[in-house]
Amino acid sequence: MSPVRLALLAPGRPGSPPPPARRTRQHSPPRSHWPPLAYPCPPRLPRRPLCAPRLYGPAAMPLRPLRSLARGLRGAAGPGPGVLLSTPIFYANAPPHIGHLYSALLADALHRHRRLRGAAPGRLSTGTDEHGLKIQQAAVAAGVSPPQLCAQVSGLFRQALTQAAVSFTDFIRTSEPRHQRAVQHFWAALQDRGALYKGSYEGWYCTPEECFLPESQLADSRDTQGRMCKVSLETGHQPRDSWCMWGCSDSLPDEVLGTDWPRNSSAEKALEVLVHWTKEENYMFRLSEFQEPLQKWLQDNPRVISPVPFYQQVLHWLEEDLPDLSVSRERSRLQWGIPVPSDPTQTIYVWVDALVNYLSVVGYPETHSEWWPAAHHVVGKDILKFHAVYWPALLMAAGLAPPERICVHSHWTVHGQKMSKSLGNVIDPVSCFGKYTVDGFRYFLLRQGVPERDCDYYDEKVVKLVNSELADALGGLLNRSTALSINPSNTYPCFSESCFPKISDYDGTQALSRASSEDYELVASVASLPLQVASHFEGFQIYKALECIALCVRETNGFFQRHKPWKLDRKDPAEKLWLDTIIHITLECLRVYGTLLQPVIPNIADKLLSRLSVEPEERSLLNLTFLPRYNGKPCPFEGRQLGPDTGILFHRLEKSRQSQMENKRL
Repeated sequence: MSPVRLALLAPGRPGSPPPPARRTRQHSPPRSHWPPLAYPCPPRLPRRPLCAPRLYGPAAMPLRPLRSLARGLRGAAGPGPGVLLSTPIFYANAPPHIGHLYSALLADALHRHRRLRGAAPGRLSTGTDEHGLKIQQAAVAAGVSPPQLCAQVSGLFRQALTQAAVSFTDFIRTSEPRHQRAVQHFWAALQDRGALYKGSYEGWYCTPEECFLPESQLADSRDTQGRMCKVSLETGHQPRDSWCMWGCSDSLPDEVLGTDWPRNSSAEKALEVLVHWTKEENYMFRLSEFQEPLQKWLQDNPRVISPVPFYQQVLHWLEEDLPDLSVSRERSRLQWGIPVPSDPTQTIYVWVDALVNYLSVVGYPETHSEWWPAAHHVVGKDILKFHAVYWPALLMAAGLAPPERICVHSHWTVHGQKMSKSLGNVIDPVSCFGKYTVDGFRYFLLRQGVPERDCDYYDEKVVKLVNSELADALGGLLNRSTALSINPSNTYPCFSESCFPKISDYDGTQALSRASSEDYELVASVASLPLQVASHFEGFQIYKALECIALCVRETNGFFQRHKPWKLDRKDPAEKLWLDTIIHITLECLRVYGTLLQPVIPNIADKLLSRLSVEPEERSLLNLTFLPRYNGKPCPFEGRQLGPDTGILFHRLEKSRQSQMENKRL
C-alpha cells in the first residue's frame, strides 16, 4: 500500500527492468492550498477499563485472608461503559477454517467475560467481507455472479460461528445497503476534509492481498505452468496455494458452489498469476500526513495494541517512510465493489470498504457516537498494518478518534506447516466439532493459542489436552465429590470452622486441626483466582487464565486425594464434620471453576453449575464469594439439594484412526 519504487522484472519483458514506479498528482492542489485536516493530531483519550482491572499475576499473589471477590472486582474496575468487540470480517472467497474460528473465539471469550463481571451491555460484531477483485474473479471462474458466491460463503461462516456458540450480536455483510451507505458517507467525509486527491499510480498489485506491494515484500516464483511470477514474502502466497485454494472454481467445494455449478479450468489458469504490474488513475489518501499523529497516538496510549511485541512492530513501521495510499480502483477493472460517490469511473478500495464495517454496525453516521471509539478489534497479525496504521489514520482524517484497543493474535499451523489446499491440511472447524465437541474444541484453541506466536494443531494434541484437563481433572473431580457413596444425601454439605479454622495472614506455619498447610495454600489460590483470571483476560492472555484455572483444578484434586474422604466414617460425628468440610471445600472450588470457565466452555460450565444447583442469577463474578463460612459468614448453598445427575461431565475422546496409524508407523 505504499508508492512502489521497484526494480523488478516487468511482466512480459523478461530480463529488462520496468520503469520506476510513478505517482503524479494530476488533480491535487498545491500543498499550501490543501484544506486543513479535521483531526491532525488525536488528543489523548481518557483511560477506560478494558476487559477487567490490571492486576498482578499468580507469582506475585500473596497468601492473605479471604474476602469478597465481588467487592474486589467491582472496586477495581466497576461495570464500565459498553464496548464494541469485533472480529475481522472474513473474506467470502473461502469456507471458514480454524484460523477464522480462533479470531471469533477470542472475541467471544472477551465479550462473555465482560458480561460475567457485570460490565455494561456490550456488542460483539463479526461478518463477511464481500467485495474485491478476488471475489469478482472467483465468481467468473465459477460461472456464477458475485452475489451468489458471497451468499453461499457468508452462510457457511454464519452457520459455523453459530454452531461454535459465538455470541455475536451483529453479523455484518459488506454487500448490505446499511454498510454501503456508511462507506459512501465515510468517503465523503474524507473528501470534504481534503484527505483525498486523484493521481496516477503504478506498481505491483497482489490480488490475494488486495494491495500494492513494494519490492521488499516480493519474491520470484513459478506458477503451476512453470512460468515466472511474483509472490508475496509476507504471507507466503504461492500459486495453487492460499489463493488458488479457494480462488478458482475447481477448488471451491460443493457446499459453496453446489454440484450443478460449472467448473472453468481456463479461468482457473488465469487466476494463478498472483502479483501483476498495474498502472491506473485512482484516488490517493494522504497517509504521509499522519505519520506524526499516529506516533503520538501510540506513545500516549501504550496499551492500545497488545500483546507488546505487536505494539513495538507498529512503532517500527511508523519510523519508516509512510507514503500515500491508493484507496480506489478503476471501475473497468473492478466492478464488484462500492462506487466512489460522484465518480462512476472508480470503485472504493476493498480495504477501506471493509474497515468501515466497524462503524456500520454501530449506526454510522447517525448513532455511532453511542459506541465509538469504545471499540476493541481482535485481528490476526497478517492484517495488523491495516488496523493499526491505515484504519486509525483514516479515522483521524474523517474527524473520528481511533479505536480504543487492538488485540492481535498469531496463526495456526498443522503439524508445523501452513494450512493449504495443495497440502490437503486445511482444517474445517465444523468437522472438529464432531470429533472433539464444540466446547472441547473451544477449550483447545483458547488454552493452546498464544497470541505472540504461531501455534500448532494436530489430532493427538487435542485429544491429550482435552482428556487430561476436562474429562479427567475437572470431570473426575465433580464425579468423585458428588458420588452418593460419600454424599448420600446429595446436598451441599456444611463447613466446619473447627475442622478448618481461619488463620489470618497465613504465613506457612503448621496449620491447626486436621487442615494442612497445603490446604490453606489451595484455599488462598482459589480465592485469588478470579482476580488473576480477570487480569489475564484484560491483558489478552486468555491461555494464561486457563492455565491458572487448570493448575487450581489439579491442586483441588490433590486436596481431595490427600484426605481420602471415601475412607472416613460418616457414622463417627467427628469424622462426619471433617468429611462434610472436605466435600464443601471441593464443591466451592468447583463452583468457582465453573463460573470462571463460562466464557470459554459455556455448555460444560452450565452443566457443572447446574449439578451444583447454582442458579443463573448466582453465576456472575459480582455474586461470587468463595468459601464465605471460612470468614464466618453464611453460605447460601449449605444444605441445598444438588442438581440432577446428568452423567459424566465430559466424555473422554478417542484418537482418530489416522492418528493411530501414524503412531504405529513411528
